[in-house]
Amino acid sequence: MRTTWTSNLDAIKVGLYEKALPKTLTWEERLNLTRETGFDFLEVSIDDTDERQARLDWTPAERKNIRDLVDKTGVKIQSLSLSGHRRFPLGSKSAPTRERALDLFKRTVDLAMDLNARTILLSGAEDYYEEVDQSTRERFLENLGKGFEWASGAGVMLALENWDIQINTMPRVMEYVDYFDSPWFQTYTDLGNLIYAGVDVVAQLDFVKGHIAALHVKDTLPGQLRYVPPGEGAVPFVDAFEKLAEMGFQAPVVLELWTEEFPDAVEIVKEARKFIRTKMKAGWKRYQDKHTNKGD
Repeated sequence: MRTTWTSNLDAIKVGLYEKALPKTLTWEERLNLTRETGFDFLEVSIDDTDERQARLDWTPAERKNIRDLVDKTGVKIQSLSLSGHRRFPLGSKSAPTRERALDLFKRTVDLAMDLNARTILLSGAEDYYEEVDQSTRERFLENLGKGFEWASGAGVMLALENWDIQINTMPRVMEYVDYFDSPWFQTYTDLGNLIYAGVDVVAQLDFVKGHIAALHVKDTLPGQLRYVPPGEGAVPFVDAFEKLAEMGFQAPVVLELWTEEFPDAVEIVKEARKFIRTKMKAGWKRYQDKHTNKGD
């Protein structure tokens, strides 16, 4: 028996973040276009806006309609990106705000169950807009624990993402993973956010070996988090993918873009997919070539 798992690139699914596609699409169009642009699944956003948070109020009939469209198109909604805690932080000093945050959390878990989504991305910030102190972190951890109880009881994975502030490196994320010490609480590792944080992307991956529930890929620059075309930023994609192959990485990958208002969004998405798949293959090949040359 081999001592460790060997990663199989062909089995790794690549999904698309909803905000990459035109915002005006119907759900059927959005799911079909996800498939037509070459992606395996869709990641849906529950963000700061009233519009996207209103999805948590969908009726049972509306939720069934989405499930029916998933069946019709063959494109699954595999994950929900819960960035709405930027607006309603779990660690807020305001009790009413924390209540809103917990309500948002609970209803997102319920929606994940109803849509058969496997993973909820959590925001890597205790309180995005306010100064953070020890009491902020304690409130964040307490309320994160409540959400963890809801999600783990439902069999839904929580994956904490390294963000642009506060919980912005993988050791910081791993503090929470180690605290919960559960298969239902892992990392949602974001390569681009690590560049923004000013740390070594490849070295950071060592901290999360065996704990990556999903991987966000986008290009970024120091000081610029969004709207960097893939290949024009500073993310060392091939080096990172080589490292992931070495680690035995086997989890979903999601391309994250914010091109929903761009007139050429679909073409951007198609080219970005080709770019990411090419870099993934190059990284895995480099690892395999080194592995083979060692005679292992």
